Amino acid sequence: MKVAVLNYSGSVGKTVTASHLLAPRMNGAQIFAIETTNETAGDLGLDIDQMRGEQFGRLFRDLLTLDDAIVDVGASNIEDFLTAMNRYEGAYEELDYFVLPVINTGKAQRETLKTVMALAGLGVAAECIRVLFNRVESVVEDEFMPILTYANTSGEFVANPNAAIFENEVFELLADGRTTIAEVLTDETDYRALLRSTDPGDEKRIAQLSNRHALRALAKPVNRQLSTAFAALFSPVQG
Repeated sequence: MKVAVLNYSGSVGKTVTASHLLAPRMNGAQIFAIETTNETAGDLGLDIDQMRGEQFGRLFRDLLTLDDAIVDVGASNIEDFLTAMNRYEGAYEELDYFVLPVINTGKAQRETLKTVMALAGLGVAAECIRVLFNRVESVVEDEFMPILTYANTSGEFVANPNAAIFENEVFELLADGRTTIAEVLTDETDYRALLRSTDPGDEKRIAQLSNRHALRALAKPVNRQLSTAFAALFSPVQG
């Protein structure tokens, strides 16, 4: 499966989507970061191939040889990316899905719909455009009504309310630690045992160990929720 993650709106969770939701569930997919200014999956320790939006020709050639890929398109590069993609007839067909993360601000939702219209204008089929609701505080239907309403009336994209990532401090902690949920969960260190054997006066060491243990405890339920979101995001469209 080959997936592009993009949105005209910045700070909606594109790198979180690529790094924590998609990468662990896509067979070791190559990650391409179309970014020049902001954080990428590479900042979290993942192996990426970084390029600019206007370098779509190089990306297109790479996609032809891959079964699985994640293309994380930064907001600062999306215009160049879409313009360059449009130069190659049918190039969008090399991507199975276009995933649009969105948060519950008016600006982000308006720019998400702008992104939908741009993709639809290029000829991307509705079932290939999927919205991912990010930083959900409580109920998707209450926080993202404009998106859901437009999806139902226009038929230009898929907006499944179950494709949602809920607000959680774990993502900020992961960014601070320059790590991913997958890496945290594969860490088999017994932090409880290390804490018991640490000098009680070594406050810095105790803080580090307790933070790592707490991060793993926090990451486990979030990872299960991400698996639910992933399944909903790519679920077949009901005819």
